[in-house]
Amino acid sequence: MHPLLAARWSPYAYDPTRDLQPHQLRALLEAAVWAPSKANSQPWRFLVGRRGDATFKAIFDALAPENQVWAGNAAALVVGVAQTVSEAGHPNSHAAYDLGQAMAQLTVQATAEGLFVHQMARFDPDRVRAAFNIPAGFDPYAVAAIGYLGHPAELPDDLRKWEQAPRVRRPLRETAFAGVWGHPAVD
Repeated sequence: MHPLLAARWSPYAYDPTRDLQPHQLRALLEAAVWAPSKANSQPWRFLVGRRGDATFKAIFDALAPENQVWAGNAAALVVGVAQTVSEAGHPNSHAAYDLGQAMAQLTVQATAEGLFVHQMARFDPDRVRAAFNIPAGFDPYAVAAIGYLGHPAELPDDLRKWEQAPRVRRPLRETAFAGVWGHPAVD
C-alpha cells in the first residue's frame, strides 16, 4: 500500500493557529475535480469556508454540537454537495458515489500536503441549503474539516480518548470475497 494512504487518518485535534495557503487549497480542490465520475458528469460541488470568513461560520453553525466542539479549530470547512438530479431532470444514481471519489482524492492530496481531513455526516443539510441558496437537485452530503494537526491535550476527555486510540481496520479477509460470499479473495 502507498505510504500516503497508510498515513491518512481523521483527527479531532486541529491547530487553530495555522492557516491553509491559497496554493494548498487550490491543490486540494483540483485533486477533487480530477476524480472519475459516471459519464464524466462531475456531479460534485464544494462550499469552501476558511477559518474566520462568513462561509466557514455558516458551515460551522450547521454542524451538530458534538462536531462544533472540535471543528472550529480547523483551517477550512468544506461541504461536499452532489448533483443528484441532472439539468434535464433525470436522477443521477451515482452522484453520491462520485462525490465520495472526489472527496477521497481531496483527502489524499491533503495528506500529501501534510494536512489532515476529518469528514462528518452529522450536520444539518437543510441549514446548509438555506444559508447558501443551494438549488434543487443538489444535496449536501458531508462536511470535511481540513487543517494541521493540533494537540490532543486540548480536546475534551472523550475526544482525546478517540484521538489517541489505535487505528483499527477490518481484516482484508473479512472485506474482499471471491467465489462465494465470505470466502477471502486474497490470503
